[in-house]
Amino acid sequence: MMNYQSTRGKIVVSDTRAVLQGMAPDGGLFIDPEIKNIDFDWEKCLRLDSLGMARMILSALLPGYKNMEELVRKAYTGKFQTDDLTPLVPVGEDYVLELFRGPTSAFKDVALSMLPQLMTAARAQEGIKDETVILTATSGDTGKAALEGFHDVEGTRIIVFYPHNGVSAVQKAQMVTQTGANVKVCAVRGNFDDCQQGVKKAFGEINTKGLLTGSGMSLSSANSINIGRLAPQVVYYFIAYAKLLGLGRIKKGDLVDYVVPTGNFGDILAGYFAKLMGLPVGRLVCASNANRVLTDFLNTGVYDRRRDFIRTSSPSMDILVSSNLERLLYLAAEGDTAYVSACMEALAKDGVYQVSDKVLQNIRRDFSAGCCSEAETEKTIGRVWRDCAYLCDPHTAVAFAVAEEYKKQRQGGAPVVVLSTASPYKFPAAVLKAIGGGTEGDEFAQMETLSRITNTPIPQNLSGLRSREVLHKDLIDKDDMLNYILDTLNIRK
Repeated sequence: MMNYQSTRGKIVVSDTRAVLQGMAPDGGLFIDPEIKNIDFDWEKCLRLDSLGMARMILSALLPGYKNMEELVRKAYTGKFQTDDLTPLVPVGEDYVLELFRGPTSAFKDVALSMLPQLMTAARAQEGIKDETVILTATSGDTGKAALEGFHDVEGTRIIVFYPHNGVSAVQKAQMVTQTGANVKVCAVRGNFDDCQQGVKKAFGEINTKGLLTGSGMSLSSANSINIGRLAPQVVYYFIAYAKLLGLGRIKKGDLVDYVVPTGNFGDILAGYFAKLMGLPVGRLVCASNANRVLTDFLNTGVYDRRRDFIRTSSPSMDILVSSNLERLLYLAAEGDTAYVSACMEALAKDGVYQVSDKVLQNIRRDFSAGCCSEAETEKTIGRVWRDCAYLCDPHTAVAFAVAEEYKKQRQGGAPVVVLSTASPYKFPAAVLKAIGGGTEGDEFAQMETLSRITNTPIPQNLSGLRSREVLHKDLIDKDDMLNYILDTLNIRK
């Protein structure tokens, strides 16, 4: 069994408890303090198929689980379009790792197909009788992927909050039509940061005041603040590397650069975990949209959320407070939890913090950063379609544009893998406009237009959304999230 520690203090729990709790009681995130020293046979891992890689990697990161092979099989078998889960596709001189071939057409599927299995197994191993209540904030894709994974899972309830008018019509339709006796979906007047902060505050107040004591319920999360959400994302970095080996593009031990469209920093942090486990990862390039808070931080060492929030065509990156960066700070500060706590307190109080030169140097040893404007995102979608006959969504286009700039400045010629985010059919209006198509009608009509003019298929999970009944219509102010949760759970404050 592996012990996981809070990034902000001395709270230590088992790996199964870390998955069940989601977030540490002191507001920190759970992390293995010895992850830099993990003993892992990465070369053996690369010889396995995708499910074998998942079993081996998750067994190393979460060794307290007794039946990982069975959990992996239940999580993935028959749910993805291909047996390798995440196909690697050559596009121009680079490669795209298609992370959207799962049940909700988004990269979150890889992790959120696994998390319910991890939670269910942890409940059984820990002898938990309480119902697990999962609180989740979403910028568009996490919500549906979590709902798909947890609906009607015994012993769980899930409440998803999304920003009103802050997700695409297709993303909204995926969530508000979700069936399941244990699910609740609610729009919040505000942006994703408001949703995320509201969930964190609810965790803190409910746990501090013991509001669920004696209720037969306990809290957890399906966001990447949960280590059980983050750990499965490590797997697809290994898959991509193995694919490049199989293509003869690299020899074992050659470095590969990964460009990752990033909002909450979980997707790219998983790549860093892969590197710590031995995978020959070169640079991890953080690609931001017009909300460039991460790019500015990685370039200057100053994290400053005191800026205008910009709604873009890539809403999963419309984030000013990137939660998973806290885990990287912990590692870069060499486990100094007081240092991390001070940074997080400054961010909460003043909206800004600055890391030391040493911490920034430690981070920049592995990470680079770039950003992309809305205009350039649109141009990139059109250019990639026109030049390479490859259709990408706005998030992936941001990464493409950043990759192009990165390659002009870098030293060496390592292969570049661009991590995709979602099917272009989740953002049909933006994609149609970028490739010169008409955008008449609603987004469902636009999906049909996009399919017709590009001769590409609409994913089955999206094609029937228009006819599904809307089951969730709640809309609240951002300050009412705690009361909404307590009312949903029939708990008096």
